[in-house]
Amino acid sequence: MTVMTAEQIEQFLDEVFPQRMGRIESVGEMSATMRLAIGNEHLRPGPRVSGPTMMGFADVAMYVAILAQIGPEPMAVTSDLNCHFLRAASGDHDIIAHAKLLKLGRRLAVGEVSIVSAADESKPVIHVTASYVLPDNA
Repeated sequence: MTVMTAEQIEQFLDEVFPQRMGRIESVGEMSATMRLAIGNEHLRPGPRVSGPTMMGFADVAMYVAILAQIGPEPMAVTSDLNCHFLRAASGDHDIIAHAKLLKLGRRLAVGEVSIVSAADESKPVIHVTASYVLPDNA
């Protein structure tokens, strides 16, 4: 069961993490979907979406999925993030992150994120697995 709505999470992030990337499209049971409008600051030559942009965006999407389940906790922190770049993402289209929690324990959350290009949502451009350490009070 989610304990925060997308709107509540956006407000919380505006306070504690205003430099984050993307906007929340939805949150659900152990999941979140976000969209990032690509600008020049996200591009590498090609023009393609840069790896650091996609990694950072995946990290934010996973954090949002966790917040939806545990509530406003600024100190849920990334402990591991592993990326598999599957294909290039054109800089001409938004990217969309689908985050899914695989395990949400008392001290550890584990999940995966699939990022797709809005141009072709059937083919992931990056697959990320990540774990987060949760504070004692979460």
